[in-house]
Amino acid sequence: MVKGNPLISKIIDEVSRFVVGKRDVMELLMVAMLSEGHILLEGPPGVGKTLIAKCFAQAIGGTFKRIQMTPDLLPADILGTTYYDLRSSSWSLKQGPIFANVVLVDELNRATPKTQAALLEAMQEGHVSIEGTTLMLPRPFLVLATQIPYGAEGTYPLTDVQIDRFAFRVYVGYPELDEEKQIISRIDEIEKFDVSSVASPSQIYSLVDEVKKVHVSDAVKSYITSLVRWIRGLREVQLGPSPRASIWLYKGCRALAYMEGRSYVIPDDVKRLAPVTIVHRVKLKPEYLAEGLKVEDIVKRALEEVEVPKT
Repeated sequence: MVKGNPLISKIIDEVSRFVVGKRDVMELLMVAMLSEGHILLEGPPGVGKTLIAKCFAQAIGGTFKRIQMTPDLLPADILGTTYYDLRSSSWSLKQGPIFANVVLVDELNRATPKTQAALLEAMQEGHVSIEGTTLMLPRPFLVLATQIPYGAEGTYPLTDVQIDRFAFRVYVGYPELDEEKQIISRIDEIEKFDVSSVASPSQIYSLVDEVKKVHVSDAVKSYITSLVRWIRGLREVQLGPSPRASIWLYKGCRALAYMEGRSYVIPDDVKRLAPVTIVHRVKLKPEYLAEGLKVEDIVKRALEEVEVPKT
């Protein structure tokens, strides 16, 4: 439950008017936005991923764009391009859908590696270059990407390096029985999509600097790095989490602490964010996968066995 800045509570409450349940997902979206990270959204179709993104963008008073990835999509279709304007007899720049505060990239792994790379570069750099002109992307800027199951026809699987660029991986599952009943009972209201803008992008972006002031003690920093290094050293692990895992745990925990109304990070913040920060960055050896071991089990063991600092 968010107990800190009232503006953040208002945003999540507004989104909750149209999204039944999934409050943990909404809070993680806010963590990502305040820490300037991006999210890999996973889960079955029809569970509200697009609805959550649209409502979130509307509530913060920002712009929303949805990009449906296909194999024939080119980088220019996402970033933008120049064109000759006959009326003005001059070259003009047309911005692509990447220029929005919240961008939902649907089925990212259906795009070719070249197009995937263009998108991920924009996420990493915070700007794009079109015909030699560098353009800054809007602030705040949040990319939510979904992907379809590996091996499906017409897919280009994301490389480990590309997956590592996403700060967090969030799973959006099926609703509970009572939640699904609420959804069908309120579907007419939900489909009206009358979300109020309770904030502005400039207000949200001003919070980013406040989040950076949240204190992280040396003990908590050591806890973060110890978790990551413990997982790297396991014999079951083929590819361990990169330093980006430590970086995004650090950044995400500051945002979570701020949302909870604290000026400092505690180990519980690390425990909450470790699964969504580490799991997608770890690959297990084939023989352990064959035995049914999951990365989630590895992260759970790390949280149980790595010594927790006293603060």
